[in-house]
Amino acid sequence: MTNIVIVGGGAGGMEIVTKLGRKLGRKGKAQITLVDQSDHHIWKPLLHELATGSLDEGLNALDYRVHASQNGYRFEQGTLHALDQVNHQIVLAPIYDNKGIEVLPERRIDYDYLVLGVGAITNDFGIPGVKEHCDFLDLTEQAMGLRKKILNRFLRYAKNHDHKHFEITIVGAGATGVEMAAEMHHAADTLRGYGYEISEDLLRVTLVEAADRVLPRVEKPRICNAVAEELEKLGVVVKTHTRITEVTERGMQTADGEFLPSDLMIWSAGVMGHPFLTTLGLETNRANQILVKPNCQVPSNDRIFAFGDCAACPQPDGSFTPPRGQTARQMALMIGDNIQRLMDNPNAELKEYVYKDLGSLVNLSKFHTVGNLMSFMGGGIAVEGKVARLVYTSLYRRHMIALHGPVKGLFLMGLNGLQRLMRPELKLH
Repeated sequence: MTNIVIVGGGAGGMEIVTKLGRKLGRKGKAQITLVDQSDHHIWKPLLHELATGSLDEGLNALDYRVHASQNGYRFEQGTLHALDQVNHQIVLAPIYDNKGIEVLPERRIDYDYLVLGVGAITNDFGIPGVKEHCDFLDLTEQAMGLRKKILNRFLRYAKNHDHKHFEITIVGAGATGVEMAAEMHHAADTLRGYGYEISEDLLRVTLVEAADRVLPRVEKPRICNAVAEELEKLGVVVKTHTRITEVTERGMQTADGEFLPSDLMIWSAGVMGHPFLTTLGLETNRANQILVKPNCQVPSNDRIFAFGDCAACPQPDGSFTPPRGQTARQMALMIGDNIQRLMDNPNAELKEYVYKDLGSLVNLSKFHTVGNLMSFMGGGIAVEGKVARLVYTSLYRRHMIALHGPVKGLFLMGLNGLQRLMRPELKLH
């Protein structure tokens, strides 16, 4: 039986493993295996909401093992440690508990086709102090740790009036940075309603960006300007053309000599591939991304594919695919089709991925949503307000339907909506 192994249970990885599990795994045509270091999946665009408590992980997390049993694949928890291309095996590192006791030993998993979709990590650009003093939003565990820190800081400042301000500095004015800035104000407003003694001017959020505008990867100036205006209304201080040179326990030093005192520092500036990708024997670029052909195959091994932020896929115009969620999803589904073609005919012509910008949506918590749809078609359609918010939430709903099917997906969405009405607006525990 053909062994297909997908490493990485993000949005793209979940959609490809679900698709192949239903089409091949259930019918006994292939053994499909998903590998991830975590035991559950949360849609990554929601991590900033998880970090402030707006999202309840208990309602939105998907258990890999349960989902695997229902959709024709199997799940192996672990971290990819090495790649044995000679024997067509991946090697998973041992798993230890918090006391250092080994839970699972090193394991080897056979593959006939291997798909790498491990995403990316935030790029610290080698700036001194970033790793030691900043919080990141790459993983669910990081978001949950940040949530505890944020709530504790709010409580501390609300009860100790000697502290006049809660200074938060967010580096990187991409989607994660601007949405996190808005979520912090949402959290402050909500906590004030829960009895926290939070003055109107307690929270001070500074958003730092090296480029000349917020959302530097978004090509539509209208979206960037609308987001910048809304951030200004919220009181967020936006510093563009600003580069951080050092981070200390007390704050951040900029290239122009300014020091930004900070009680909490969140780093969301740029992405790069995991360093371990350079140890697998595959060709990588300076950003640690795996170089692939337009059909997402690794040039040196046609049985290995890579997609999403961990892959550098060339485009007809000489550029490479941008690090966006829609890119990963589209590439993943194409790889699923290509693997099925190869199983039917080893010499089959494979599809090649050409990026099409389906649009950009930025959700500034309860305050505003703005975006552009179908950007590749004559500039696209601008949307904002309730319409934009509806489209934004529909992306997550589409993801749920893809993973659970139409009936169960719609039922879970309804249940989730009811629970949102009944539970507190912020999760405080």
